[in-house]
Amino acid sequence: MRANSFSSFALLCGGTLLGFHAFSWPLYLPESDFFLFQPDSARAFALLTALIAISVVSIDISKGALDSKSVAILGVLAALIASLRLVGAGAIGVEPMWFLLIIASFVFGSRTGFALGVLSLAISSIITGGIGPWLPFQMIAAGWIGLVSGVVGNTARNFSDVKQKIALVGISIFSSLSFGFLMDLQLWPWIAATDTQLSFLPGDSIANNLEKFVAFHFATALAWDIPRALTTATLVVMTATPIMKSLERAKSRLAFTSHAMAQTVPSK
Repeated sequence: MRANSFSSFALLCGGTLLGFHAFSWPLYLPESDFFLFQPDSARAFALLTALIAISVVSIDISKGALDSKSVAILGVLAALIASLRLVGAGAIGVEPMWFLLIIASFVFGSRTGFALGVLSLAISSIITGGIGPWLPFQMIAAGWIGLVSGVVGNTARNFSDVKQKIALVGISIFSSLSFGFLMDLQLWPWIAATDTQLSFLPGDSIANNLEKFVAFHFATALAWDIPRALTTATLVVMTATPIMKSLERAKSRLAFTSHAMAQTVPSK
């Protein structure tokens, strides 16, 4: 049990460190030709990220924290979150998929939230055909959103309904703004032309490149990040109570079922 928990934690830490390096390398390795610029490497990174998420779920299954019914519910949630991405398709930041990911992760916990985020983005990209070098970055960022929501959910387990909803709104705003920041960070070295004041300049100092990125981010963020934050927070306020009650009931019944099944297994 402890070994499995440590393995799951190690995978999450490894995925987080890998993602951090993938996003932030221009700020501290400005002279490198980073491997994720290559399409084959980007695909490999996407597969590795998906495998980490699947492994986290597999470890929970092996230690009895998830049974077949739990996995089925997570699969349904991942499909629903992926389908919601089709609504709005990211137009001016209107992305309703995030509210369900945040609420589900809040209820089911950090490890499940990370897996939900990664797998939902992978499924939605297959559905929409949005597969490209940006996909692994979107997957890891969505996994982080689920991870953060799950951590806050564990902390706020005994809070009142009003305080839980306030926490969810806070997560929605923070996650929406953070997602935009991270997507700009991975996109900035690729698209900013080399002859502008906001361009990434290989070999320039960290301070200068960081200053240019911040200016680049705020020049593009208002049109996307704020509508995303408002949309997600509004949907959370409107739907959090019924969705959380339904998911809590499902979680409680599945936990009871798993416990009852464990009781029927004869000890050796």
